[in-house]
Amino acid sequence: MPNTLRSVRRMAAEILKVGENRVWINPEEIERVSEAITREDVKSLIKEGIIRKRAEKGISKKEKRKRRGPGSRKGPSISRKVKWIMKVRAQRKFIRELKAKKVISESTYRMLYRMVKGNAFNSISQIKTFIKERNLARRK
Repeated sequence: MPNTLRSVRRMAAEILKVGENRVWINPEEIERVSEAITREDVKSLIKEGIIRKRAEKGISKKEKRKRRGPGSRKGPSISRKVKWIMKVRAQRKFIRELKAKKVISESTYRMLYRMVKGNAFNSISQIKTFIKERNLARRK
């Protein structure tokens, strides 16, 4: 591309507020375009339609659908928060049942409830071992 066209393309890009690659110059009017020197000349060429800005490419709807598949998703399928909520609900339900069956006392239940809230246990089986180790169960 001749230097004259390069400067015209640069000026047109500034005027049209797009990148230089999105400036379209009519190939049949290259002679007239190369004669343009000032910004006013370039503006008049834009008005005449000899210089235009190309449309943005973007992604088609079909392509978007293709990218939305499970293989393209990053990160865990269940968020940390949802995982924690599920775990805590299960543990609270378990200690509630133990209290209802009178396996643990109200004070033990309260202590375990606070520990569950503080993320002290990873699973229900850990709560069971904790109760056995500390002899917190009323009866066998």
